[in-house]
Amino acid sequence: MRKIIVVEFITLDGVIQAPSESKEDAAEGFKYGGWMGPYFDKDSVLGEEMEKQMKETSGLLLGRKTYDIFAGYWPEHTEPWPQINRISKYVVSTTLKNPAWINTEVINDVEGLKKLKNSDGPDLQVYGSANLVQTLMEHDMVDEFWLKIFPITIGIGKRLFDKGTIPASFKVVESKISPSGVIIAYYKRDGEVKTISI
Repeated sequence: MRKIIVVEFITLDGVIQAPSESKEDAAEGFKYGGWMGPYFDKDSVLGEEMEKQMKETSGLLLGRKTYDIFAGYWPEHTEPWPQINRISKYVVSTTLKNPAWINTEVINDVEGLKKLKNSDGPDLQVYGSANLVQTLMEHDMVDEFWLKIFPITIGIGKRLFDKGTIPASFKVVESKISPSGVIIAYYKRDGEVKTISI
């Protein structure tokens, strides 16, 4: 069985929409695209962390919009992570029929996701893919969250913990704070939510 690891840039108020650049995802009038850029510009720790995470990438699971962004960039760029074009990539879509990016397989539904998770193969990293992440959480398929929590609030936009969120416990297995105040935290699933009575 593969692990599914959700890797996200996230604001203090939980927004994950369009962190990289202004035109990445302007759905619902979102006007703060590129909100993480000012932090990466002055913080080498963030770049080092991305380098470490991307080097560990041996399989990708992406929603259609994020897949289109990746597929529009990586085939023409082999550095600094040349394995991105060689590894297995899975895109969840009901409309994509013939993906052009090599080593891409289309998953059509939740049953296909469950079959993929239960198959043999490398762990899968999910980047962005806000709608897909909701589905994965709703069906209890997320094993780990690798989060970079930025010290800003935006107030609007697609959120990580939204409609798909279910009660679940996680434990922090590694964390650090970058010089610009970004919290880098790795969480692993740790069973059910525990409560106490007083």
